[in-house]
Amino acid sequence: MSETTNTTTRIAFLGLGHMGEPMAENLVKAGYDVIGFDVVPTALEAARAAGIPCADSALEAVAGADVVLTMFPSGRHLLEAYRGSTGLLAAAASDTMFLDCSTIDVAQAREAAELALSAGHRSADAPVSGGVVGAEAGTLTFMIGAEEKDMDQLNELLGAMGKRLVHCGSHGSGQAAKICNNMLLGISMIGAAEAFVLGEKLGLTHQALYDVISTASGQCWSVTTNCPVPGPVPASPANRDYVPGFAGALMAKDLGLALNALRDSGVAAELGPLAERIYRDFAAGEGAGRDFSGIITEIRNRSAG
Repeated sequence: MSETTNTTTRIAFLGLGHMGEPMAENLVKAGYDVIGFDVVPTALEAARAAGIPCADSALEAVAGADVVLTMFPSGRHLLEAYRGSTGLLAAAASDTMFLDCSTIDVAQAREAAELALSAGHRSADAPVSGGVVGAEAGTLTFMIGAEEKDMDQLNELLGAMGKRLVHCGSHGSGQAAKICNNMLLGISMIGAAEAFVLGEKLGLTHQALYDVISTASGQCWSVTTNCPVPGPVPASPANRDYVPGFAGALMAKDLGLALNALRDSGVAAELGPLAERIYRDFAAGEGAGRDFSGIITEIRNRSAG
């Protein structure tokens, strides 16, 4: 997270949920002129309680903003908010930067960029990695899809909320990188969970197996940081009964986006679609609100016989 700055940049921050609220709070702490809004009244109240100035509507927040930053649940919500004579694009002053930090479909991200550019604005997609903990600590990773000429402004702004900023390419490239990363993450967590359940069946302790995997060729983030069993990594959600973290519903959503991209691009993938099905089933039940590493409980339950 960057040092506190003095800036007159006005930011309309739309979407003040579990991720958006701490991100907006860090922008306020960095000296930015932030005006927030969320359609959920409780989120709006929580943001105001955290010291984030808020408007009574999205259009009110956008009026006079230099940057419109969005954190929405889906690409459909983003496109609907952008379009029309009463949409965000029409309400904003010319040459406003529309910065979307949601995780959405690559094609929708590129469509949103085209809409913004056609309306006389600038555009960037910058989905995040790091979860609520990273949002609160200001240590998020941002994967950025934008034109090179906009990167100085984006680096300063995103640096107030994150620790690592990666310019992945032009519009939509940030979403592409996020989807590829999370597809691999979902696959690796399933593999890690299966390995630990197999270890249990073979009489290994969690600690013994962790000590091997974490220093051997099977080493991965899903073991060393978000270990799916309690004990070896005290900060992992497994030690909090799988309170997220990164919820199973979000992993299922991201893998669904990856599945769309695989089909659209003609990639002959097998593990990605399989991971999508596994997490879709997981999120259809109690797994929706549990950390995605809780997939181990499903594997263990199916292995009970």
